[in-house]
Amino acid sequence: MRVKRGFKARRRRNRKLKLVSGFVSGRRRIYRQAMETLRRALNYAFRDRRQNKRDFRKLWIARISAAAKNNNISYSKFIHGLKQANCVLDRKILADIAVRDPQSFTSLVELARKHLG
Repeated sequence: MRVKRGFKARRRRNRKLKLVSGFVSGRRRIYRQAMETLRRALNYAFRDRRQNKRDFRKLWIARISAAAKNNNISYSKFIHGLKQANCVLDRKILADIAVRDPQSFTSLVELARKHLG
């Protein structure tokens, strides 16, 4: 007697088709097309989880640089001065301070200037 694999195969396909439920047209209904699109989507997701970190770091650096220029110091000198002062604030926090509390950022610039020599 032959084994038809109906239930197991259908369950496996349905499990994968559940992942493509937001896609449009045949990309969610036709199994082969759906799997091709899903594979590509998962690759983009994997790549962009790393890209996202780079993009945010760029944004933070741009914000810090703009705030530092308002205080007449370059970004690189500001960061170097903070390193000399053993200030452990990372770029995410510095960018947040630059946007939300410019006076505190100015005091950080003064700290960096003092340690530059």
